[in-house]
Amino acid sequence: MRAVRLFLPAMLVLTLTASQPAAGQIPDFKTGGSVPTLAPLVRQVTPAVVNISVHGRVREDNPLYRDPMFREFFDVPRQIEKEVNATGSGVIVDAQRGYVLTNNHVVEGTSAVQITTKDGRQFSAKVVGRDPPTDVAVLQIQNPTGLKALPFGDSDALEVGDFVLAIGNPFGLGQTVTSGLVSALGRTGIGKQGYEDFIQTDAAINPGNSGGALVSLRGELVGINSAIISPAGGNVGIGFAIPVNMARKVMEQIITNGRVERGRIGISLNDLRPSASKGLIHGAVIAEVAADSPAERAGLRRGDVVTGADDRPIRTAAQLRNTIGLARVGEDVRLSISRNGVPLAVSVRVAPASDSSSALAAPDRLVR
Repeated sequence: MRAVRLFLPAMLVLTLTASQPAAGQIPDFKTGGSVPTLAPLVRQVTPAVVNISVHGRVREDNPLYRDPMFREFFDVPRQIEKEVNATGSGVIVDAQRGYVLTNNHVVEGTSAVQITTKDGRQFSAKVVGRDPPTDVAVLQIQNPTGLKALPFGDSDALEVGDFVLAIGNPFGLGQTVTSGLVSALGRTGIGKQGYEDFIQTDAAINPGNSGGALVSLRGELVGINSAIISPAGGNVGIGFAIPVNMARKVMEQIITNGRVERGRIGISLNDLRPSASKGLIHGAVIAEVAADSPAERAGLRRGDVVTGADDRPIRTAAQLRNTIGLARVGEDVRLSISRNGVPLAVSVRVAPASDSSSALAAPDRLVR
């Protein structure tokens, strides 16, 4: 039986490519030559990975506590709260303003957050906002000084087979480095979140790694690590990270609006199946178009295959749903579609998901 586990502390992953060698060289005294090392890259990125300590109270969700007979017999209240003290990790993305990206499940239900940097300094932090559907949260360090941030990269540029490093605080041991590969892209159905497009990696992730960073050889942030599949609770080589392109859009909305305002265009989507691909390699098939929706007004039809959005390739239906759902309400999304093998370009205005009582005014959905 498969077990999906969300972990609290952080991890950071670095993509390795042949064109941008991150490894330095150290002397090989046996041969007189040199051997590669990732130490320079590790020294560059680890100061931006922080440990997060949280304190709060959470309610026990047990149906027995809602049973009046049980409460009377055992003299318990309707809801029982327990104190939570946990540790996690995050990634500094704005050193001047002190913004830190992490997972929602790291800080959910907390009342106090403390951040510790690699050099041992401690800062108080506040939760700016959380978005459970994407498992992303934004923190802000109070009175930030002397911090180092990771610049944003492009998670859409990742490829299966890129080497990665995992840097985090597994089991509370302290900052630890492991390595692996990007094993797959566009993974969905991993947890209960509504918006998933996970990067899968076999870099060792254990309890204590969630909320950290996925970083390219250029030292750019490309993902936030979130979960593993583990029957026994430890690493088995299957870990998942949230693409930074998604996390960044969530962060920008949280900072601007205090929450994420989801958009929709009024479509249902399927993944592209080989039997109906007509030579296409990837894309999302429009299964349904709602009447009088932005999609219908833009001319989209059932059976259209969306192959790109805003000049970026669309691999899966989940990726397109995420792109539209996290787009700013009122902005235009440029879609590249294939209709009966003919390429077309369509611009669709994103509407708020709650702008009418229509059944398809909810966020665009996936059908299987």
